[in-house]
Amino acid sequence: MFHFGAMTSSQSRTLSAPVRVSFDYTRSTGPVLGRFLEGLRDRTVVAGRTSDGRVITPPLEYDPISHGATTELVRVADTGTVSSWTWCPEPVEGQPLDRPFAWALVTLDGATEPMLHALDVSSPADVHTGQRVRIRWAEERTGVITDIACFEPSDTPPAPGMPQPFETLTARDAVTASGPGESTPTVITPVALDYVYAASPEESAFFRGLAEGRILGQRCPACDKVYVPPRGACPTDGVPTAEEVELSQRGTVTTFCVVNVPFLGQQIKPPYVSAYILLDGADIALQHLILDIPADEIRMGMRVEAVWKPRDEWGTTIENISHFRPTDEPDADYDTYKHHL
Repeated sequence: MFHFGAMTSSQSRTLSAPVRVSFDYTRSTGPVLGRFLEGLRDRTVVAGRTSDGRVITPPLEYDPISHGATTELVRVADTGTVSSWTWCPEPVEGQPLDRPFAWALVTLDGATEPMLHALDVSSPADVHTGQRVRIRWAEERTGVITDIACFEPSDTPPAPGMPQPFETLTARDAVTASGPGESTPTVITPVALDYVYAASPEESAFFRGLAEGRILGQRCPACDKVYVPPRGACPTDGVPTAEEVELSQRGTVTTFCVVNVPFLGQQIKPPYVSAYILLDGADIALQHLILDIPADEIRMGMRVEAVWKPRDEWGTTIENISHFRPTDEPDADYDTYKHHL
């Protein structure tokens, strides 16, 4: 759910809103990446040697040639050479640096393949292919990739005698990456996507209607079906839906789901119900919450009505309707909604 505010180029008709989709991705590190991340915590860079002799960091869990599990780990230097780069003039949230920087592929001394990370330089003129760089370590390290704060220019010559043998993994290591009797560590990576959603003229009218306490749909002139939220064209006939229809704020529960599992950001304590509600006069069901009744008493055919938030909390959003609640009407006959399941 999001609030529409800023208008797009057609100022009188369409609305737009910034949207963020985000979640935390949790994975176990396993014996190979676990060793790599533990090394970063201790200011050591660990690479994996493949069956054809290449040295790759971060190490691969499985050999791309033999397809077997990686077993040989080696230590490489924290200095290296830029093999390719691109300039980032406008960093976004979550990137390594909050000022312009270069993304660089750096081949660390002792490695044969480059790794990607940020290079802290002031302008594109300050970076070039073949440039010598070194790792700038984070002051506080916890065993994650951001223990490498970034790379920075360096006049250090290539380190001789690399790579150094580090560790050979055994069958036991496939079970525990931290040591005997310890559980395999995990890492939590936040993932987010930010974008601007532009509502169609029909959707914009729908959201403006909600700001006035009305639920608006659009009618197809060919088949007479009413869609809510409205659509620019009827999906049945492909005909533009030009007629605006104000719908009843009462409807019938067609299908529903009882939410029992808690999740991050949840605002209602489980169990609760998310349902499809066929508003009177509509030909497509609207999804919303059913509250003010125990979840195990909700049923198909139940008659419900919209409950609005206080008017001073309204915006151009479906969240103006707090939820739906049961009415005192008898349940609807199955034949009246069986084609809307």
